[in-house]
Amino acid sequence: MRNFNLCAAALLAAAILFSCSPKASVSGKLDGASEEELVVKSLDVNHYKVVDSIKTDSKGRFSFKMDIPKDDPQFVYVYKGDRKLTSLLLQSGDRVSVDADTLGKWTVKGSEECEKLLSVEQAYSAFLAEMTGIIETSEDVNRDLSRRFIAYRRDRLGYVMSNTKSLSVVPVLFQKLNEKTPIFNEPSDAILLGAIADSLKSVYPESRYVKSLEKEAARRRTGLEMQYKLQNASEIGYIDIELPGMDGRKTKLSETEGKVVMLYFWATTDEQKMFNIDALLPLYNEFHDRGFQIYAVSFDVDKTVWATVVRNQKLPWVNVCDTRGNSSPVIGLYQLSSLPTAYFIVDGELDTEAKVSDEASIREYLKKKL
Repeated sequence: MRNFNLCAAALLAAAILFSCSPKASVSGKLDGASEEELVVKSLDVNHYKVVDSIKTDSKGRFSFKMDIPKDDPQFVYVYKGDRKLTSLLLQSGDRVSVDADTLGKWTVKGSEECEKLLSVEQAYSAFLAEMTGIIETSEDVNRDLSRRFIAYRRDRLGYVMSNTKSLSVVPVLFQKLNEKTPIFNEPSDAILLGAIADSLKSVYPESRYVKSLEKEAARRRTGLEMQYKLQNASEIGYIDIELPGMDGRKTKLSETEGKVVMLYFWATTDEQKMFNIDALLPLYNEFHDRGFQIYAVSFDVDKTVWATVVRNQKLPWVNVCDTRGNSSPVIGLYQLSSLPTAYFIVDGELDTEAKVSDEASIREYLKKKL
């Protein structure tokens, strides 16, 4: 009896495990494809990987199953040779049926997300076909292409905003007219991508696609920040910088008062720490009362290490830290090739003629300007 109970318990546990298995099953029929070899691929963010190979029966029927983590739905595609037959957005537990043909037309049932993905791809294909038709037939190609592009973008924006919890919006946000023309390529689209990534993350926190969207949003925000700074540079005579100090509050370079402001880029290496003590502190003490100020930007990724050095050395000037390190857009904006590097802003204008490299040359420069 005891052995019987143990067996029964084991069977029950196996049944529960099977019923909770994170699999999605797909069954379908491919018209005109008797006993054909098919390949199942999944999208791993920026490349496809083969996950299965299947074969249709004499009536063109096929089926396969995939393990799909609960919080990480996957984009899955069925190919015959080089031709894509169907696109699916599978979630754990899905039971999906597909009817397709060898020309790439398909319908799908059993999954709302798969149905949304189908509508996304149909709209995109129709748009590309219309754009080709305009090129071939329009009397005013540029005008008509522009109108259709704007109309499609507006329509897709409406789709995205109506489906902020659906992963089907991810491919929409990455669609392109051609290799150089993304549909969502306005500078302000960085904000849109970030907002959608945040919304999707609340539903799919472990999704590889959401994480990729977050990275793209961050990349575009950096571009937006650079564009703003370049525009601002024409107004104030140099590219402004706004970074946090030790208390976390941000300070702008443009808000730093002084007849001569030294914009100093550095990091807490031993050599540069010694330069603070041996050169900058004596110069600051000598010229500060005459209008000299320093705005020191550290590129240390460890803010605690930087703050400790600033505190221990009792550096009295404006100290801020860009923890993005080598990834900071400031490096490109100011064309920094090495650290430390110093620029000088004199009466609100960047002095592009300043040639300083050490304590002596800085002292001579300050004597001249002050």
